[in-house]
Amino acid sequence: MAKAIVIVESPTKVKTINKILGAKFKVVSSMGHLIDLPKSTLGVDVEKNFEPNFIVVRSKSKILTQLKKDTAAAKEIYVATDPDREGEAIGWNLVTQIGKGKKIFRVTFQEITKEAVLKAFEHPREFDQKLINAQVARRILDRIVGYKLSPVLWKKVGSRLSAGRVQSVALRILVEREREITRFVPEEYWQIAVDLKKEGYDQPLAASLERIDKEKFKISSQNEANTLVEEIKQQDFNVTLVSEREVKRNPNPPFITSTLQQEAFNKLRFNAERTMRIAQELYEGVELGDGETVGLITYMRTDSVNISQEALLKVREFIKTNYGAKYLPEEPNKYKSRKSAQEAHEAIRPASVLRSPQDIQRFLEPDQYKLYALIWNRFVSCQMTPAVYKYKKIEITAGRFQFGASGSTLVFDGFLTVNSEDREEESALDFSHYTQGDRLSLMEMKPTQHFTKPPARFSDASLVKALEEDGIGRPSTYASIIHTLVFRNYVVRDRGYFTPTELGIKICDLLVEYFAKVMDIGFTAKMEEELDSVEEGVLEYPKLLDEFYQPFKEELDFAEKNIEKTHNFIDKKCPLCQRQMVVKWGRRGKFLSCSGFPACKHAESFTSGVKCPQEGCTGELVERRSKKGQMFYGCSRYPQCTFIANELPKVNS
Repeated sequence: MAKAIVIVESPTKVKTINKILGAKFKVVSSMGHLIDLPKSTLGVDVEKNFEPNFIVVRSKSKILTQLKKDTAAAKEIYVATDPDREGEAIGWNLVTQIGKGKKIFRVTFQEITKEAVLKAFEHPREFDQKLINAQVARRILDRIVGYKLSPVLWKKVGSRLSAGRVQSVALRILVEREREITRFVPEEYWQIAVDLKKEGYDQPLAASLERIDKEKFKISSQNEANTLVEEIKQQDFNVTLVSEREVKRNPNPPFITSTLQQEAFNKLRFNAERTMRIAQELYEGVELGDGETVGLITYMRTDSVNISQEALLKVREFIKTNYGAKYLPEEPNKYKSRKSAQEAHEAIRPASVLRSPQDIQRFLEPDQYKLYALIWNRFVSCQMTPAVYKYKKIEITAGRFQFGASGSTLVFDGFLTVNSEDREEESALDFSHYTQGDRLSLMEMKPTQHFTKPPARFSDASLVKALEEDGIGRPSTYASIIHTLVFRNYVVRDRGYFTPTELGIKICDLLVEYFAKVMDIGFTAKMEEELDSVEEGVLEYPKLLDEFYQPFKEELDFAEKNIEKTHNFIDKKCPLCQRQMVVKWGRRGKFLSCSGFPACKHAESFTSGVKCPQEGCTGELVERRSKKGQMFYGCSRYPQCTFIANELPKVNS
């Protein structure tokens, strides 16, 4: 009897799931998307209700041929692609190619463990057409925008450039932040601190000026600060309040995709792409000795903070056994997902809380261990009791001036016993010697000058947070958005923070000028909500596409009529044909090209004008970009000269 065929997306899953299902099944991999829109054409008939023309991806045709051979004799096919929109669509497209005359079952699981996989195969379902429609609508939307906008960029900016529906809006966020930074003018301000002393007690009390005439204040100059200092010196200092209170600090929710990417950057300095690659490895399975391969975490593309009832029971038992009853709340901690979250999904958590990071560290790569520990710690701590801090404060009045001194101490660590890195900085001040009415003497005045700082550039963490808050993109898209912006040289990473390139700013400005709607953050967020409505079955996707396409077509027609091709000529002749050279833009940035292209194909790097400092070299330094998006300078004579530098060397005058 022919074995039932199980189709997954990656070879790693094949290995893991094969061991779980045993000899009755044959597990094979589709290697991702085998069916997609064609690369060479739009592939969408906008006149026929936006009908897509899905074809076999040329580079994947051999894989499909092999799948057809694998499934030829099978009577049953189980499609076990990822449990989201994209996984649903990948599986459905495959079935149209290999499913004729066979029984088709759809199985999904949030974790690749024996228990979860076997349970999924006991309860297969049919394909969810609503999920498929939502993914098809997203694919068509992105294709229309990308294939219609890109020719506009070729005409105005440079060849082989491209635009995208979501990443172009993300680029706008980065460009607008960069302009905020450029426009920023620092403002001077002063703070005043004092050292005070109580008679009979040697330890001084450091306090800061908090209010003047019971109001918040701003000291804008040294003269103003000096005037206040002289006035304060004349005052009597009296303790007017000594207060103490306990404050509970609750644990954070379990991870979803966006918060995992944010925390992995903040604590581990992993960019979003690196985080998702490692999370994929942990999800698909790691060998833990004795030939056992098991998925260590639940599915990593999710916007839901839900936790299964079974996982809740196990983590509560684990906390009670390993930490004690005082660390276990009476009822499980509950967290609320965002409105748009897919509630069928779970939060990102360890597949088994019993596999502590330390127990399996020897089986993991260093990056895998770090990310797994982050996920495990967050999950366990999210179901623990709050931490309790004791906050103390002294208020001192000096005439019309109010000073304050405060400190905090941790009195019960609660969830921080697991997530100790999240502890607040403590300042355990001893206020036991002070009571209301105490008179204090002034020992020292400390006026200090400060300047306001510009807003910070976005990092992977803060950009993902901004995209999520604005409703731009979904869990599966954050890492790819950032990757695309870096890959296309629209932004560069500098020590983990993004700076738009000259090319990125040019493209952003052009798109904002001619495609205001597509580049509008609110409009893009509304489109995401409508894609969710397609998934919920309350909106037909052709209607969504039509409502988008009509105003987009108007902007496109206007742009095509009004944008003129520009040439940035420079004072340099082509060495081959003597025509004038022009500045052009490509995916790798700015370069020089013969104005006679395509008749003359001469092109050369855009040099900085700084000679290569390597002894005996006659080249000049050119701006280059690493695969990770870091900018550096290299010799124009590479590979003959391999000199590189992070910054341009200073030229002696």
